[in-house]
Amino acid sequence: MAMLGFLILFPLVVAAVLLAVRNNQARKAIVGVSAAVIGVASIWLVVAYMGAPWVSFEFYSPVADYVCSAVGVLVAAAILYYGVRYKNVWACVLAAVQVVGALVFEFAFAHGIAVTEGLYLDSLSLLMAFIIGVVGSGICVYALGYMEDFQAHEPEGAKDRRPVFFALMFVFLSAMFLIVFSNNMVWLFTGWEVTTVCSFLLIAYTRTEEAIKNAFRQIIMNLAGGIAFLVALYVMAIQFGTLSFLDFLVIGIQNPALVALPVCALAFAGLTKAAQMPFHTWLLGAMVAPTPTSALLHSSTMVKAGVFLLVKLAPVMYAGTISAQGGFLAATPGLMVILVGGLTFALCSFMAVSQTNAKRVLAYSTIANLGLITACAGVGTPEAVWAALFLILFHAIAKSLLFLCVGTAEHHIGSRDIEDMDLLFERMPRLARFMMLGIMCMFIAPFGMLVAKWATLVSFVDTGQVALIVILAFGSAATFMFWAKWLGKLSGIAGEPKNVEMTVHRSEWTSIMLMAVLAVLACIGLPLLSYFVVEPYVVSVYGVVGQDIAADNLWIASIAVAIVVIVLFAGLGRTKAKKVDVYLAGVGRDNAGRTFQNSLSGETQATARNWYLEGIFGEKRIAPIGTVMCSLVIIVAFAASAVALPGLF
Repeated sequence: MAMLGFLILFPLVVAAVLLAVRNNQARKAIVGVSAAVIGVASIWLVVAYMGAPWVSFEFYSPVADYVCSAVGVLVAAAILYYGVRYKNVWACVLAAVQVVGALVFEFAFAHGIAVTEGLYLDSLSLLMAFIIGVVGSGICVYALGYMEDFQAHEPEGAKDRRPVFFALMFVFLSAMFLIVFSNNMVWLFTGWEVTTVCSFLLIAYTRTEEAIKNAFRQIIMNLAGGIAFLVALYVMAIQFGTLSFLDFLVIGIQNPALVALPVCALAFAGLTKAAQMPFHTWLLGAMVAPTPTSALLHSSTMVKAGVFLLVKLAPVMYAGTISAQGGFLAATPGLMVILVGGLTFALCSFMAVSQTNAKRVLAYSTIANLGLITACAGVGTPEAVWAALFLILFHAIAKSLLFLCVGTAEHHIGSRDIEDMDLLFERMPRLARFMMLGIMCMFIAPFGMLVAKWATLVSFVDTGQVALIVILAFGSAATFMFWAKWLGKLSGIAGEPKNVEMTVHRSEWTSIMLMAVLAVLACIGLPLLSYFVVEPYVVSVYGVVGQDIAADNLWIASIAVAIVVIVLFAGLGRTKAKKVDVYLAGVGRDNAGRTFQNSLSGETQATARNWYLEGIFGEKRIAPIGTVMCSLVIIVAFAASAVALPGLF
């Protein structure tokens, strides 16, 4: 328990120190040492409790409850302040509703309910702790060099607000640890809301009109999710007399119809946090923030909190779908989550095809992959949960690597547009290889993400739901298309452009290499991760292994990954590579300029440009369809569970 408390509280202490430190060298030392401490502590915890089932720790303190209430009031006060300052009525209204509801709940309903086992851990929370502690801390280290360049591009005389930026990053980590270790739902809710307000402040960091607009879009959508979370707490306290997450899950598995409304409410909160349609626009808007913010929100924190909660609820939703007594009501939460996740995966994968901005491609890919994880949670079978845990891990590592690479590339080639990444293999040879590794991890066999997607397909087939299989098939085809285009652009080698990666900060290389090593180790060690981390969680919840892919096949995939990585990085650093003129498949006029004589004896320049099919897969065409369909699904699910609730008691 001491280590859990350390991981929750230590980042808060670091944040307070960073807020006061103005010296850049001192900041680098504090962030570097603190990130290393958090990473080592997370790894130690994982190793010490690897394979453990649900382990509860007795910790109850009324003071902690009051502190959480105070934090909730401060969060609401901050939102109200900015809402009034920027004249955003919806933010003010939702913040007021939430703070009043939270205070009434604390003093009128939750005051007499004690959760003696306030903290816990299991294999899923250990997996999340590793992602937060190692990947999240690595992003903080990357931010040192990135934000130094970012500040250098600010107008002369602009105030250096990096102390606030780094303080918010570490508060984020603390809140995430609180979420994944809290059995007390009030504490979990507190961490949930802290991530919401930190995200708001980080998205609005540049204080441009666009940044402020997008930050308010995020806060409004996540406040709606927070209110739904609060509704679930009211039902838990009034109807069940408990605020223990474990007790709630046990009640839900035994009688899923009884908890249909609170599960729908919690699932709604998870959908908003995970940026599922119709709430996906807040994550797209987060792209205006500095790259470390994008990486932190999209990989190790914020959105992972949403899918973490959904995967935790998966056994309850699965119990509802197979319940003979509960009927449609019991199955409502699972159906809602499956449909929203599946539609989000397919439609956002198609919209990613039309994007040329690398960060928007990553954003849509993130939303789509979160949709796949969400659909797995809704299906809720042991096999689907096995796949979901691997999707969470591989997505966190690979997407962090890609965001960091794109941020560094943008600072050195002056663009984040994929079409401006011509000859990146020569201009930034190491970075291009790392970026290619991240892309291959996302969609190419034998890397782990595709293995997890195959397991997802098998689990969907076992359910007999043809619609899910079709959604996964078409969404995966779109995924292949947008990743293959980008990978092809990076692979082009011609000419002798200037190497511009010599000025990349050491902190950036450190973090990028960390993510690359983690990606490779995770793929190579996939069979071991399955045996020691993922399977123990599935067995502890369902009593069966729930693995659709044989261990022999996993080992074959891991060996193939090692070979691919060796080939990818084997030529790095060679200075005597043979260079030949570009072959233009005709009579060359100017090889350096890539011009050749065409069939009409004229000159044509050879170019390599991708198709983005805006007219077919554009956001304006697809997004309204997904927004309407997912909104209707959510409305019907809430209406059904709310109408049936009085008759259950």
